[in-house]
Amino acid sequence: MTIALSAAALLGSCESPENQESFKYTIDSFADLKVMRYRIPGWENLTLQQKEYAYHLAEAAKYGRDILWDQNCKENLRVRHAVEAILQTAEIPTDCQEYQDFLVYAKRLFFSNGIHHHYAEDKFFPACPREYFAGLLTAAGVEDEGLLDIIYDPAIYPQRRSTNTSGDIIKESAVNFYDGVTREEVEAYYTRIMDPSDPEPISYGLNTKVVKGQDGKVQELPWKVGGIYSPAITKICEELALAKEVAENEIQKRAIGLLIEYYQTGDLRKWDAFNIEWVKDTIGTVDFINGFVEDYNDPLGRKGAWEGYVNIKDFEASKRTEILSANAQWFEDHSPVDPRFKKKTVKGISAKVINAVCLAGDSYPSTPIGINLPNADWIRKEHGSKSVTIANITHTYDYSAQEMPTSTLTEFAYNKKEVELAKKWGTLADEIHTDLHECLGHGSGQLLPGVSTTAMGEYASALEEARADLFGLYYTADPKMVELGIMPDPEAYKAEYASYIRNGLMVQFTRVEPGRPNTEAHMQNRKLIAEWCYEKGAQDKVIEKKVRDGKTYFVVNDYVKLRALFAQLLAEVQRIKSEGDYEAGKNLIETYAVHIDPDLHKEVLERYKALGLKPYGGFINPDITPIVKDGKIVDYEPIYTDDYLGQMLHYGKKYKTL
Repeated sequence: MTIALSAAALLGSCESPENQESFKYTIDSFADLKVMRYRIPGWENLTLQQKEYAYHLAEAAKYGRDILWDQNCKENLRVRHAVEAILQTAEIPTDCQEYQDFLVYAKRLFFSNGIHHHYAEDKFFPACPREYFAGLLTAAGVEDEGLLDIIYDPAIYPQRRSTNTSGDIIKESAVNFYDGVTREEVEAYYTRIMDPSDPEPISYGLNTKVVKGQDGKVQELPWKVGGIYSPAITKICEELALAKEVAENEIQKRAIGLLIEYYQTGDLRKWDAFNIEWVKDTIGTVDFINGFVEDYNDPLGRKGAWEGYVNIKDFEASKRTEILSANAQWFEDHSPVDPRFKKKTVKGISAKVINAVCLAGDSYPSTPIGINLPNADWIRKEHGSKSVTIANITHTYDYSAQEMPTSTLTEFAYNKKEVELAKKWGTLADEIHTDLHECLGHGSGQLLPGVSTTAMGEYASALEEARADLFGLYYTADPKMVELGIMPDPEAYKAEYASYIRNGLMVQFTRVEPGRPNTEAHMQNRKLIAEWCYEKGAQDKVIEKKVRDGKTYFVVNDYVKLRALFAQLLAEVQRIKSEGDYEAGKNLIETYAVHIDPDLHKEVLERYKALGLKPYGGFINPDITPIVKDGKIVDYEPIYTDDYLGQMLHYGKKYKTL
């Protein structure tokens, strides 16, 4: 599971680090996006072997780039290759407005890994005329009949992951996980092949495309060496093999070996074996994610989007998360949920703070700020999980925000007291909430016997994120956090509560176009929690809507009662997941998470527009470069490029596999 951009990342309130004045974090901005670069603290302290290990893991990650593009929509690579050809045609004049409009489209395409918005999932279009784009294709020597229809026609692939529950969400989605099949046929297929009595169920469908064969029967085509995406996966395996040779310990070597076997066979039992071994490695400095991992992009919540991540441990910052993981059983025992849904014994939860080295696939350029894996409930229950908070990414968001003269904090906070509270405790409280969300929230609770891990269907992702967020919100205010030395002040949690409600009810909708529903899982989660608490606490005015000078604000009046509401909703969401209560989960999402008040939405967008900010951010990677002396690699150095398009074109050339 991952946690998307948080309130702190939207607001930005930490102090700038020393000796960073000359380093510019924000390197480009266009449309509703900004692009940043991050640094890798601690890289210089790695041994040469550790650097080489990280380098090959990063290469393995980047070779999976084309997989994600193809998964998002089968025409994405076709469009990207044409755009790359145009950008590399020197004869095309670039000093006209039409070309600048094309350039914005190209940047958006790269940022979103395809023709659909990376977050809202709706198709976006070039501002330049279709005729002008046709001329660019001709100048670049691209002959592709039908390509302009794919780019410009709003009726072709309108949404990546359809949320229209009244229709067939398989047929209405642009994702390339299915071909020629209906939702009913897919669900019937998996009902037929799944074994609900298996205590160690595989993640059915995680690494396959479901199609209808010539005989009319539904079948799966695996993503593996010799199957779909074979050229890319072969290159990934080659780099993983090189990484295995210089791994830090035997656990890492065994884990990588199992991952390679999984890629070669497509056997999901091998994937589970890899994850079990991967969880055991709690002593290594360098770590990674590589595979078909998160199922948010699939309307049915089965297919894993390809993702790569390489990181190094921040040992000093990890002391906080290590305290949390060491006390995991206490938190589970004192959770405000039905005892039937609690783990009797919490196993193997490891938590740490990391610094990203390379982002790839579904984590590039837009990346989560926290991760908890593996996703299989039975592995988490029997073997544990790894939870990470990504420090250099969250800090880069903050440093980048400080480069701007305005902020959403001063615009949407009701009074000076709220602003001061956020500036004093906001960043720390938000990081602690993220730690609780990832380290303990996702790993908490259990399903009742016989309940399928896919019982919540298309609502699973939003409900799971809500469950983890509520767990974190509830415990952020617990006296235990002060007792453990994690929260420095008993009142500090209030900064997170206030910002969470502001974000859930208002600020986050700066990311949604007027008239559109709220569709992204993490945003649905936050709206669900804030809206539910606002409604249920209305009689006591726990959260109060105030209007001043024509501007709307949501103010927390009673933090103690708000915590009680978080506890009540956590108990219900855990019940829904543990019992597999699909209808109750659907009702929560459809009632509280989807529909945005149009008048409030209009106001939020107007107030945000006046700030001149960008609601979305993403990153380019440092270029890890081998340093050769006398024909021998003596070091690996991160080069902090500020060329966004340059990196995209370089990746398109070097890591092209499909």
